[in-house]
Amino acid sequence: MLIPIILSGGSGTRLWPLSRELYPKQLLPLVSERTMLQETAARLEGLEDLSTAIVVCNDAHRFMVAEQLRRVGAPPRSIILEPVGRNTAPAVAVAALVALKANAKSDPMLLVLPADHVIEDVAAFHTAVRIAGAEAASGKLVTFGVVARSPETGYGYIRRAKGKGPAYPVAEFIEKPDSKRARQFVESGEYFWNSGMFMFKASRYLQELKRLAPDILEACEKAVSAAHADLEFTRLSKSEFERCRSESIDYAVMEKTRDAVVVPLDAGWSDVGSWAALHEASKADSSGNVMRGDVIAEDTHDCFLYSESRLVATVGLGDHIVVETKDAVLVAPKSRVQDVKLLVNRLKSGQRGEAALHREVFRPWGSYDSIDSGHRFQVKRLTISPGASISLQLHHHRAEHWVVVSGTARITRGDEVFLLEENQSTYIPIGTRHRIENPGKIPLHIIEVQSGTYLGEDDIVRFEDRYGREGTNT
Repeated sequence: MLIPIILSGGSGTRLWPLSRELYPKQLLPLVSERTMLQETAARLEGLEDLSTAIVVCNDAHRFMVAEQLRRVGAPPRSIILEPVGRNTAPAVAVAALVALKANAKSDPMLLVLPADHVIEDVAAFHTAVRIAGAEAASGKLVTFGVVARSPETGYGYIRRAKGKGPAYPVAEFIEKPDSKRARQFVESGEYFWNSGMFMFKASRYLQELKRLAPDILEACEKAVSAAHADLEFTRLSKSEFERCRSESIDYAVMEKTRDAVVVPLDAGWSDVGSWAALHEASKADSSGNVMRGDVIAEDTHDCFLYSESRLVATVGLGDHIVVETKDAVLVAPKSRVQDVKLLVNRLKSGQRGEAALHREVFRPWGSYDSIDSGHRFQVKRLTISPGASISLQLHHHRAEHWVVVSGTARITRGDEVFLLEENQSTYIPIGTRHRIENPGKIPLHIIEVQSGTYLGEDDIVRFEDRYGREGTNT
């Protein structure tokens, strides 16, 4: 049995302002109409003895992950929620423990895949997986090494030892090199880019983790043992998982094990780790430009130009990145895109919300878009999905006015329950319990005007919630 383990815990800060902490790149449609998470699930179709996936993700992303996979007909067998990020070695460990617990009579094969990679040639990927499967069945721990076509300095490298192929023993893992060493690596033909994808039996990974990093395994075992179900999610014990040290699977296991092998992968792979990488992974026009949204370019070449909400126009620009969202604009030469993370660090140090949130924020019931705000007021556009409902809640510091733009709303206001149709409105006083439900079959759109002394999202008391958020204020 082959169980995919999809790791979806990253934040993708180098693709800011499109990728944000609470809406990262794996949940975005960057290279096609499907999100990168959906593309990862879709490329598994056609593999032999394939079971449904286990997904490991950030707690804050859980509803978006579940909904995106449901929409492409790939609901996972389990979504494991990490209360804190602890890198890939613990993430794979908890997934392996959950897989073995659910398959007590077998030892499933695990195919570990980051959710934010691009693979153009799916057939070549499947061939590499089949080769890896034969190696993993014999007890090897397999990593996939991407055939290096250029001297990239943004990737780690894997040097293969001598062997007959198609899989090779791993000689060493190498950190990101400078440009001179990267050229030497590519010219030698013995080095591959480190893809961060792996394949092994669940028991073999845990066996090596116990030998090489027993403290990590112990913490993960305790976190899984004390986990509890929350709707369709598996919520790890926060207190136990926090005790686990943060470590990558490379450092914890793959660099130290004697049983690591590398399978070459030549399938148009990219980890889309920067705007320059996304430009390279996208189809460009005759001028070398990749243009998305409402964009006009004059005398412009080799640029990535992205518009989300308004016209973006360029003149005389070359080798640049221009990305416009509803609340931020990024302009940078392609040679400096690795430094976008410095901007994100400045946003975080200044406690600016643009580091974590878009203007439009997604919730399990739909989304809200903050249209305008000022002293003691805020205006939002709410979109509530058919059959969905916000929690039964109240606010201590703000009142709300609701106007139905389209659809039908079932409103709870104190002891009252009534319907509002298009162009009808109501008022929710401070301290009044309230709820909006969409009983219809089309999305419900509401304009919400908030007024009060404090308008923060944490001014909320939840009493009932179909999404398991009772008692929380986030």
